[in-house]
Amino acid sequence: MRILLDTSVLVAAMVEAHPAHEQAFPWLKRVTSGPDTGFVAAHSLAELYAILTTLPVQPRISPTDALELLKHNIIDTLKVVFLSDHDYIEVIEHLSTLGVVGGSTYDALILRTAVNTNVEQVVTLNEKDFRRVYPELADRIISP
Repeated sequence: MRILLDTSVLVAAMVEAHPAHEQAFPWLKRVTSGPDTGFVAAHSLAELYAILTTLPVQPRISPTDALELLKHNIIDTLKVVFLSDHDYIEVIEHLSTLGVVGGSTYDALILRTAVNTNVEQVVTLNEKDFRRVYPELADRIISP
């Protein structure tokens, strides 16, 4: 199965102190060591780094540790998918048509990545927001 993991699931999977760690970690494990193929949106790498280095956990995750977490759990194991300039424009046009504003823009970019890679499932902790920005993908969007 082709599975795209959202930033929210990846953070929860990589940080044991996260409240959703037990639900998210099996999904990361499934795509890194199982028969499934895992995908991640390229912009999620920067988002993950930003979140990991500012999480209010003790001890804090240093920039070096965040990079190692990304390399070990994401870069070396998942397929990183990039969007084109055309994709960005189409996502913004799509959101404008729906009247969607704000941070949901980034959810829509992740879902555009899912469309481009023809994944069968998108795993997110933000299921409601994802379904709102791409209702036509609702049957592929799941929570861990």
